[in-house]
Amino acid sequence: MLIPRREIDFHLYDVLSAAALCDEPRYAAHDRQVFDAILDAAERIAADCFAPHAAACDRDEPALRDGRVWLLPETREALDAYNAAGFGAATFDRADGGMQLPELVGQAAGAMFAGANVAFLSYAMLTAGAARLIASFGSPAQRARYVAPMLEGRFFGTMCLSEPQAGSSLADVRTLATPQPDGGWRMNGSKMWISGGEHELAENIVHLVLARTPDAPPGVRGISLFAVPRRRIDGDGRCGADNDVRLVGLNHKMGWRGTVNTALSFGERGECTAELVGEEGHGLPQMFQMMNAARISVGMNAVALGYSGYLHALAYARERPQGRPLSARVPASPPVPILRHGDVRRMLLAQKAWVEGGLALVLYSARLADEIACAGDDDAARAARGLLELLTPVAKSWPAEYCLEANKLAIQVHGGYGYTRDYPVERLYRDNRLNHIHEGTWGIHGLDLLGRKAAMDGGAALSELAARITATVQRAAADQSLAEQARALAAALDELRRTTGTLLAAAADDPERGLLYATPYLDATGHVIVAWRWLEQALAARALQAAGRGGPDFLAGKLAACRYFCRCELPRAVATFAQLRALDDTPLAIPDAGF
Repeated sequence: MLIPRREIDFHLYDVLSAAALCDEPRYAAHDRQVFDAILDAAERIAADCFAPHAAACDRDEPALRDGRVWLLPETREALDAYNAAGFGAATFDRADGGMQLPELVGQAAGAMFAGANVAFLSYAMLTAGAARLIASFGSPAQRARYVAPMLEGRFFGTMCLSEPQAGSSLADVRTLATPQPDGGWRMNGSKMWISGGEHELAENIVHLVLARTPDAPPGVRGISLFAVPRRRIDGDGRCGADNDVRLVGLNHKMGWRGTVNTALSFGERGECTAELVGEEGHGLPQMFQMMNAARISVGMNAVALGYSGYLHALAYARERPQGRPLSARVPASPPVPILRHGDVRRMLLAQKAWVEGGLALVLYSARLADEIACAGDDDAARAARGLLELLTPVAKSWPAEYCLEANKLAIQVHGGYGYTRDYPVERLYRDNRLNHIHEGTWGIHGLDLLGRKAAMDGGAALSELAARITATVQRAAADQSLAEQARALAAALDELRRTTGTLLAAAADDPERGLLYATPYLDATGHVIVAWRWLEQALAARALQAAGRGGPDFLAGKLAACRYFCRCELPRAVATFAQLRALDDTPLAIPDAGF
């Protein structure tokens, strides 16, 4: 099930003022009618071409047949429809062949595809990310050679970071690129966990590979970025012979089973040609541009999968008769829908609070990207950029945790049936479980948030966040129906600032101890930010109520979910902050043999 359009429209137009973006020169060619048409097309293609095959591509995984990777045939049909409608190029500049849509609208459309079939969508997501990186850092010749075919869907793309011996420690990659007399490079090495690394969906696959050069210094400063096409490309843009990129094997994960995941070898015959993208030694910061954009998309994938599970659970709860209310006085009274049972209602409201809060977080992050693109002065751009950098690890990791929790409760609402393939909720849970590892583990993002982002520029981004939250609190405090939630958020923000100071001071003296609980810190910080986004939703709902628009049940649901989150979820963050300030070192103190 897809996120309802009413929900998407509420966030875009009532909370985030998407229509106002059309007043900016960058997006002046568009209006709300264009945005609505884009979302209509996304909804239609997702429902018609993606969703019907989600179960089949999970069941019939990619396989090696006669030396080639076999995929469910509908994979190509769905992606052809996606690319024909221009979604691969939606947010790219017109100069690169794109539609130059706001990132906010692009992410909203992506949520529909992710909720329908995230395994199919992943090929397009990776290709767009790789194309954007080449568009940002490649030479004019590289842009002409790669970007247009990728946006058209003729070429697909990947990112090749991890290696079997290195995992997430990119400082330890060994893949080597050697310069050649003709100015080109030869690649040699192995890469692991490469989604979309081999298939027959397109004319070519452009691998973006992190590798060392012969005289590079150790560590991440010695890493450069290279474009390595699966098949060589001649001067006229035609694809020719293979480029000595070999499929070593397929990895089979618990979710996203319709996305082929590979181990690749580059240059076994010594014939793998590569092109340096950007400057030598700048590979990791360049790749992080692609990864950071992908992290927002991973957060949206988690939201879409959690939201789909919630909708399935809600539909099941409305239809499934079982048991009687606790207050029933007649034992022989007929069973009632399980929606009538208090514990089921609690589980459904928790799901709603998590998935709609996660959606608000990720769409706000996308709106910040548009704020940066349209900033009229350097100070405004710097403030928005810092805030987006601060929010990125949260926007990736918080939905990956709590929208997964929503999937878990969706299974529970279904009872025993939820653990079978008779219903899609077990598949949705498996698909969503992968988002904790995609684009960096939860722990890596905790370290990024506390160890880097919270302290960068003297804490400027955290101060900007606090200022924006405080402005929301002040607006909400003037509404008696929201005053309780406003007070709760203000108190939690104080706890966040106090705890951040304690942990950063501890980390300055002892990094191991100060950063020991960086992941719980991210979790609690995410709760504060999502509570803020819920309060913004509540303010928008109250404005619609006052105007007599928006649908009374929809708006009542928004206000109830905000109240629930601030009463039942936000206190978790306050308790976590208090625990973190104790600076407990038990995990460090326990002897290795004590585990």
